[in-house]
Amino acid sequence: MGVITGAMQDYLKAIFKLQQDRSAVSTSEIAARMRVSAASATSMVKRLARLRLVAYTPYRGFALTSAGERIALETIRHHRLLELYLAQHLGVSLDKVDGEAERLEHVLSEEVEARIAATLGNPTHDPHGDPIPAKDGTLHDVHHPTLRHLPPGQAGVVDRVSDSHPDALRRLAGLGVLPGVAIKMVAHRSGGCQVEIGGRTLTLPRELTQGVYIQWLTAPTKP
Repeated sequence: MGVITGAMQDYLKAIFKLQQDRSAVSTSEIAARMRVSAASATSMVKRLARLRLVAYTPYRGFALTSAGERIALETIRHHRLLELYLAQHLGVSLDKVDGEAERLEHVLSEEVEARIAATLGNPTHDPHGDPIPAKDGTLHDVHHPTLRHLPPGQAGVVDRVSDSHPDALRRLAGLGVLPGVAIKMVAHRSGGCQVEIGGRTLTLPRELTQGVYIQWLTAPTKP
């Protein structure tokens, strides 16, 4: 197959995440995700196709092959284990663990990965609430609705907070809106929502609520 570089792993990981909502993706979507030009994305996808890590379907786009998916999941496993280790054992803040893990995930050996997993108690989720792929490559990912879908009076638990925007994540952490925290919707406002956490009432702007995913404590009532 040849040498799989860190850049290739990043592309495979990006394609895997894009494919969570669809069966195939376009080079423009890949370019946007990777924040590169369309030409750069096209060049890399062609390399991955020659290595049989992605396959092209006319009029649909590119999708990972089984080999490409295995590499993507292994890279994601490295990344999320590193995030949890950095947060729990080194005290790195949640808004910084993603960037640090990005730099380390490509050089992590299988032996050190196994030691980190054992030290952490073989965890199933990273500090943001994202599932960690198992050693065998299986991934149990449950998609919960965002906070803005929680009806007034409904209680839930924060399942995951997006790590896409470090500034927003830093603000959420400062407010105590983190995975595992109980939250209740008080009211929806034009610019966001009012919630209750630990006896405190907070007003969260819309840009923050979009990155908070909630597991409802009880089934929503039908109107």
